[in-house]
Amino acid sequence: MWLPVIPCWFKARLMHRLNEADMENQRYPPPHIHMIIPAGGLSEDRMEWVASPDKFFLPVKVLSRIFRGIVCKKLAEVINQGDIFPPDDFSWKELKDKLYQKNWNVYAKSLLSGPDRVIEYLGRYTHRVAISNSRILSVENDQITFKIKDYRTDNYTSTMTLSVVEFIRRFFQHVLPNGFYKIRYFGFLSLSMAKELVGLVFELLEKSQFLPRFEGLNGMEIYQEISGKRQRLCPVCGSGVMHLFNESVKSG
Repeated sequence: MWLPVIPCWFKARLMHRLNEADMENQRYPPPHIHMIIPAGGLSEDRMEWVASPDKFFLPVKVLSRIFRGIVCKKLAEVINQGDIFPPDDFSWKELKDKLYQKNWNVYAKSLLSGPDRVIEYLGRYTHRVAISNSRILSVENDQITFKIKDYRTDNYTSTMTLSVVEFIRRFFQHVLPNGFYKIRYFGFLSLSMAKELVGLVFELLEKSQFLPRFEGLNGMEIYQEISGKRQRLCPVCGSGVMHLFNESVKSG
């Protein structure tokens, strides 16, 4: 099982540059993928959970070469099939030679703060938009002013003003291209296998299987559960919940 997560197609701090010089000099990081992989798996007969040794999981150098080979193979396939359209003077052999001149890096390490901390970290990327409404200060004369984060102090202490067109352009840099998904599940967590195997995995690990916290709740109930605030309280008694039965609009 592996669970790749694309936190952002181009997480290049496009919405919070410190100044224009940073925009010119910043080297944009390439698209990247986080992968959560369990340290073990089901045996072939599905009768036991086979755990990896405590001090070994993956041979990182070997994995790096395998990953490079798979990426190049898949890239060659889509080029040959005409699924992508390189420039007229493009040479796949030249590009492939350049790719193989570099040692690719697959970085793997054990968890430092536990699995809950990892899920919380990735959740910030997968379940939020590029910029929150609270950071937008004004929209006037086709200009948008918003707060930007100073990573030296880790605070939103500065502001930036962009044209509406430029703001939208940067915003859409955070939108995944067509056909991409933020989260994909494989192995025993894949859609075709999860129903059959997840319960078995928990049973073999002798762990309790927890139901989703918000399963069966509507949007308002989920909000109340997260915020601790009750909406639509009666302003008179302060305890009863008000329900909307009819809505009318006054004319004139």
